[in-house]
Amino acid sequence: MIAAQGGVCLICQDGPAEHVDHDHRTGMVRGVLCFSCNAALGQLKDRPDVMRRAAAYVEGNLWNPTHVAQGVCRRPS
Repeated sequence: MIAAQGGVCLICQDGPAEHVDHDHRTGMVRGVLCFSCNAALGQLKDRPDVMRRAAAYVEGNLWNPTHVAQGVCRRPS
């Protein structure tokens, strides 16, 4: 699996693939990650919705409201 990944983390594609990642519900192996990416998934509790919000936050989109009318704003969904 590590050789098939080119020896690097599937997520950041930079760090060394050293930590086997698995789905905590099913136990199925998903891939091999670097320490930081594996820890990040754990900290975000493997929740894709939280990961998407984290990405939006880092990209500057989470708290960037759209002005709909005078004094009326809408947050991105």
